[in-house]
Amino acid sequence: MVIDWTHIYKKYKGLWVALKDDEVTVISSGKDLELASKKAKNKGFENPIFFKVPKKLTYFVGASI
Repeated sequence: MVIDWTHIYKKYKGLWVALKDDEVTVISSGKDLELASKKAKNKGFENPIFFKVPKKLTYFVGASI
């Protein structure tokens, strides 16, 4: 399944984001992982998915075997 993070990239360039299990809903963000984590925990999320949004968008095409 392909997940489109275009909306995340546009809004959170260069920041760390905490995502829900659906991998598209942003719970919190911050300049560093610690801040994004603290904000997520304050909202009641103990184990979100963390992702560092790149400052510059690059493309990768590949397949897993």
